[in-house]
Amino acid sequence: MNKRFFTLLLCLLLGGAAVSAQTESYTPSESNLRAREKFASHRLGIFLHWGIYSSYAQGEWYLSNGKLDREAYYSAANGFCPARFDAAAWARAFKEAGAGYVTLTSRHHDGFSMFRTAQSPYNIVDGTPYGKDVSGMLTEAVKAEGMDMHFYYSILDWLREDYPKGRSGIAKDDSKADYNHYLEFEKAQIRELLTQYHPSALWFDGMWDHREAGFPWQMEELYRFIHDIDPACLIGNNHHIAPIPGEDFQMFERDLPGENKAGMSGQAVSTIMPLEMCQTMNGAWGYKIDDQKYKSVKELIQLLVRAAAKGSNLLINIGPQADGQLPAPALDRLKGMGGWMKVFSRTVDGTDKTAIPEQPWGVSTRNATSVFLHILEPANLPSDGKTAVLVIPFAEKITGVSEYKSGENRLWKTSKDGFLTITLPAPDPAEIDTVLEIKLK
Repeated sequence: MNKRFFTLLLCLLLGGAAVSAQTESYTPSESNLRAREKFASHRLGIFLHWGIYSSYAQGEWYLSNGKLDREAYYSAANGFCPARFDAAAWARAFKEAGAGYVTLTSRHHDGFSMFRTAQSPYNIVDGTPYGKDVSGMLTEAVKAEGMDMHFYYSILDWLREDYPKGRSGIAKDDSKADYNHYLEFEKAQIRELLTQYHPSALWFDGMWDHREAGFPWQMEELYRFIHDIDPACLIGNNHHIAPIPGEDFQMFERDLPGENKAGMSGQAVSTIMPLEMCQTMNGAWGYKIDDQKYKSVKELIQLLVRAAAKGSNLLINIGPQADGQLPAPALDRLKGMGGWMKVFSRTVDGTDKTAIPEQPWGVSTRNATSVFLHILEPANLPSDGKTAVLVIPFAEKITGVSEYKSGENRLWKTSKDGFLTITLPAPDPAEIDTVLEIKLK
């Protein structure tokens, strides 16, 4: 049992009042704690929003936003045939980008299942001319590349009559609503996901659809059901509130932990659970043909670095096309991120946050032997144009400071009042991230 794993176990068992609500009704298994550690060791994950909504090329909410007819939308499955889907090619692209895991929308709010299920014919195998299990093929390819497979699963449904109408979706007759019946359907599908594909994590979404007091989500019951089948399976829920018992990692939508620029992540940040932020490469989650404003490689890498500096993973989203291809701009970004990760992955993967506050010039990460300073905004370093000076609070003993990529040593000195001063050549403003490595004694 390594030090980090033991510390996490100790916090969970002895954390006191601050975490009592988390531990009273749920104590994670040792296999679950090991899975949490593995999850946190891979800072980059790939998110895939893919379903029959991709055929409309208007994003994953088109059924609701476009106010489509129920039967017309059902019939769209008849034309969904991702004949150009190549699971092995997708998995290679994700692996080469430096990702450690992949999260696929097994079922979004439209209720269409992207996996083999006996619970409804409204699925990729039985309800489309394609007739193949894309979830099974992608899971096999992802695991063959040494990555973990996760599944997103929506707990709301805009089309099923037994799901009570919530804040989103299309008009429906609520006289047929029966949430307990719907929950049994969900459990049956989730059992299929767990037993057919053995994912490392389940990523829930939709709890925000019913905010009224007393709505019987029964999430803790659902979580116990999952952990009874697979105690190691990690559970997260995109509910935008503090974690509830049974959850294993905390997620933040479109925001770094502790920030709330998008207005959906104002909850307190857990100090005992792995963290994950999700963000889109462009604007929409699902494929949207007129959404071509992709974030640059520099923006994506710097977001990954800032996430790691907060002790968080980055789950970066791609909306695949209806024909089964990944959009060319997304592949281009993956390639660019992979080039950076081939050199610098050690400065984010397997790292955690430090005691150094975020600085105007950038952020820091650490592992057991080193602290990494990520200079993201070199213009904010004091500089005469040739030489720059970096000063940070630093109490640990060190043996040296070097530029990470070249290995060249940098001048440094410590002061009695706990500051470290590093002198270095003025960083190139064109660099995505100039990394300094502080070697710990």
